[in-house]
Amino acid sequence: MNGSSSSPLKPCPGIDQIRPHVPGQTAPAADGRSIKLSANESALGPSPNAIAAFHGAADGMFRYPDAEAFAIRSAIGKRYGVNPGQIIMGIGSDELLGVAVRSYAGVGDEVVYPAATFPMYRIYALSCGAKPVPVPDNGYAADIDGILRAVTPQTKVVIIANPNNPTGTYVPKSEMMRLRAGLRDDIFLIIDAAYAEYVEQADYDSGIELVEATKNTAMTRTFSKIHGLAGLRVGWIYACPEIISVVGRVRSPFNVSNAAQAAGIAAIEDVAFQEHVVAHTRKWRQIAIQRLSGLGLTTTGTEGNFVCFRCPEQDDRNAAALDQFLRSKGISIRAMAGFGLPNHTRMTIGRDDETSACLDAIAEFYS
Repeated sequence: MNGSSSSPLKPCPGIDQIRPHVPGQTAPAADGRSIKLSANESALGPSPNAIAAFHGAADGMFRYPDAEAFAIRSAIGKRYGVNPGQIIMGIGSDELLGVAVRSYAGVGDEVVYPAATFPMYRIYALSCGAKPVPVPDNGYAADIDGILRAVTPQTKVVIIANPNNPTGTYVPKSEMMRLRAGLRDDIFLIIDAAYAEYVEQADYDSGIELVEATKNTAMTRTFSKIHGLAGLRVGWIYACPEIISVVGRVRSPFNVSNAAQAAGIAAIEDVAFQEHVVAHTRKWRQIAIQRLSGLGLTTTGTEGNFVCFRCPEQDDRNAAALDQFLRSKGISIRAMAGFGLPNHTRMTIGRDDETSACLDAIAEFYS
């Protein structure tokens, strides 16, 4: 009855190799303030319309949400000119990325991705028993030729964050098309476009065109960044009907709450607020790059709502020392060791006062 004569319970293959993801932390308050610039949350929070819609949905919290999320999918379709029937909503894009990987990869398969990127890609692979295959970057950017060389007969999924978190680099549209053309038809290409709205480059495409031109590509997006709904967990995936059918069978039912759907609709329809957030982020992103460069610190990329930079290697000036100094001032940014960049730090663009205070503190540390 107690199972003492049987083998001990064991997790599925790969689970024992997973290191839990560590989210951005909040530094203890110092001098009456605590500034969190460690999690790439929106600088200006959600649209006032989204907040009002969230409160307006409170009376319906005893009802299950629309499992098909018809209204929010329609709003997304109208905003981006895509077919709502090829969209599925998720608990952030995280849920959908995980579901997509395990829908097409399993034990004995390989999942290929750039090395210095979102750590969850490795976890998605290991959680379904697949082998994670990180490919070294080329100047902080995804190495398309390296990815193509890394493909083997066991490769089933390739994931690319475009633009990339944490480096802020991006892959031009032409290179993404070359990547897709160089992969076998039975390899699933997933484009994580969480930071697409912040990109300034004319040769960038979030993945919509590639999805519409192929039947083996998907793009994920999130409401956690530009729309400021990180606490509500809302994301979506766009792919051909066949992929949508598969993902729809595996994802959780009733996964996006009534309040989250209502807030998401209001957020995506408030284009003026989105433009305000983008303008603020781009302005302070450029200021941050200039000030960090003036301190002799090398920044890695120019896209996203954050700036990643390389710290000196000396013990008293490295990323860990900087992190400790900033925390003593009530400021939290993100050391990048868990992202494959042990000597780098990532700073989210916050409000005017937050970003200015953080840059002043970094300058004080390195002065």
